[in-house]
Order: sequence, then C-alpha cells, then structure tokens
Amino acid sequence: MSKFFSNKHSSLTPYVPGEQPSDLSEFIKLNTNESPFPPSSKAVEYALSSTRSLNLYSDPESVALSDALAKTYGVERNMVLATNGSDEILNFAFMAFTDSVNPALYADITYGFYPVFSSLNGSKVEIIPLRDDFTLSVDDYIGKKGTVFIANPNAPTGICVPVSEIERLVKSDRDRVVVVDEAYVDFGGESAIELVHKYDNILVCQTFSKSRSFAGGRLGYGIGSPALISDLNTVKYSTNPYNINSMTSSMGIGILKDEEYTIKNCKTIMENRSFTVKGLEEMGFKVLPSSANFIFVSSDKIEGGEYYRKLKEKKILVRHFDKEKIAPWCRVSIGTKEQMEAYLEATKEILEEKA
Repeated sequence: MSKFFSNKHSSLTPYVPGEQPSDLSEFIKLNTNESPFPPSSKAVEYALSSTRSLNLYSDPESVALSDALAKTYGVERNMVLATNGSDEILNFAFMAFTDSVNPALYADITYGFYPVFSSLNGSKVEIIPLRDDFTLSVDDYIGKKGTVFIANPNAPTGICVPVSEIERLVKSDRDRVVVVDEAYVDFGGESAIELVHKYDNILVCQTFSKSRSFAGGRLGYGIGSPALISDLNTVKYSTNPYNINSMTSSMGIGILKDEEYTIKNCKTIMENRSFTVKGLEEMGFKVLPSSANFIFVSSDKIEGGEYYRKLKEKKILVRHFDKEKIAPWCRVSIGTKEQMEAYLEATKEILEEKA
C-alpha cells in the first residue's frame, strides 16, 4: 500500500478470484464456474456487425440489447439495465440502496463480493447465518430493516430458495429492496423475475457468464420496476455511462437469439452434474443439493484443503475456501463429461493413496 492510498479504503479486503492458470491446456479447470462450452456462433456473427462503428462510443442506453432482454423476459425496456457483468449491477445496488444508516443484509456463507461491495461503499452490514444444513430461511430476514441480498442459487453451496419464499420475503416489507442474484438460476433453479410485475421492491440480477458461455464478455443485467432501474441508472451515469462496449452488446443480442443452444448446454451440464454427484456419493462424499453449475462436496476421508491440493497436483483445479464453517468443503464446477470422468478418477486415486 502506498502512502497515497485513501484512508477510507485502507481497511478494504479485495475479492479474490479463482485461480486463472496461464497455461490452460495444463489443467482441467473446475474452479470458477465457467461454462465448458463456447458461446453461440451467433455471438460471433453479431460481433462482426459492430466492428465498423468501434471508432464511436457505444450506446450508453444499450437500446438494442435492452430490447432483446425485455423481449426474452416479458418486461418493458425501462425495467432492464444492462451492465458490465452482474458484478456491476450488484455494486450499483449497494451504492443505490445501502449506506451507513440503511444496512445490507446477506448470509454468512454466500458470494464473496458482497462484503467487498459493502466495505467499498461504506455500507452498514448485518450478517445472517445460514442454517446448520446450509439452507437460507427467509424468516431470518423478515422483520429486519435494510436491503436484502440473496444469491439464489447460493454460492458456494448451490442450494436454491423457492420463489414462493422469495415472494413472502418481498411482500413482508414493501419499504425495503430485495436483491436476488440469479447468476446460476438456469441450471435448475427457479427465477423470481415474474415477481417484478407484482412488486416494486425487488431487483433480479442475472449474467451471461454461466449458462450463456460468455464469462469473458463481461455482460450482466438487472430487471426490476422502472423506478428501481431509474435509481440504478443514476448511479451508472455518475460512474461510467458507456459501461458496455459495442461488440459485447452485439454479441449479447446474438446469444439471446440462440436460446435453444443455451438450453441444450444447460441440460448437458445438469446431466453431467447428476453423473458426478452419483460418482462422488458412491465414494462416500457428502454433496449438497445443487441447482447450479457446480457442486459443494466434502468427505470424512480427506480434509477440504488437502483434497484441493491433491487435485491440483493431478492438474485439476477446484475451489477451496478457508472460512472455518466451510473449510471441510470444496466447490467443484461442472464441465464436460470427459472432464468430470477425469475428476472422479483423480478423486478415486487420491482416496486410495490416502488409505
């Protein structure tokens, strides 16, 4: 830290991304929840159409992309805000709806960027522990004041809260915002987007990174009432009005025009998830019920950190977290059938070596 660094950020602990090896061909990468499949070929087609205008600023309103998103989800364009990844829409929500008086409420085990955003923005925070089985109960949030942030399905557990429970939370207090982070919802979860037609205090955030194979494109979006989106646009235009580049925006439209490809890939990943869970359970692993493109696993036969290190020695990357409550567990992204077969074989070898 230099002597010039602002005191207001001196205690900031930044988010730590998953390992990104320089030589991807050396590893089977199951640590950052990326899709193992390339984006739709239509994304490339649409990208080429935008290259002629790269000398100009991108559309600050992302009109064409917002129209495509609005059509996809059956909402009006003024209920959509496209952003540079879903992390940006989440940060906007922390900026717009939390402060030193109005706290941010989120789980103790959830997406690691929430504590970073709250610290960055000087937000008051109340941490709500998950239950002993890693489930989230909305009853623990009802009656508390502040903006609620729920990753659904949750990361790193993969467990999903039913939309009926989300609705119960939203309508329990119409004077506070509930932000539902649905980065992984397309892998068997239940989206709360339908609730934006009934309630003006819910913001649903999604991303192109996971189910739409576009993590490198950095494209996300939020859907909510026109008033909420207007608030978030005020923040956007006060930070980075041209937040999405022209090629990314065009590629996003191409991807949305090929939903059949997205659905097919999601189905394959869910099948591979079931295959992997079965193999792990046969080896005595505990696996939490997942509605995401990853699983959360542990075994009495090997400690979580050691399991991560042993897999890395075999050129397979998974994610391990040091937090005490989840230290016995590892998060494993779901890849191709061949990748998951290799992962299961490596796990079998590790357990045999351990024995």
